[in-house]
Amino acid sequence: MNFLTHLIGYAAAIREFVSPTYRPERYYMRGPGPASARRGNSLGAR
Repeated sequence: MNFLTHLIGYAAAIREFVSPTYRPERYYMRGPGPASARRGNSLGAR
């Protein structure tokens, strides 16, 4: 059973190397956070 687990892990690693999956949540940026708002660096603030 242990050998099969390692074999499945290696197959998944090879598949990810050959054809990586795209996960948009890794690259999604929501914009400036609350610290930026406290500094007052927004475009409309004076």
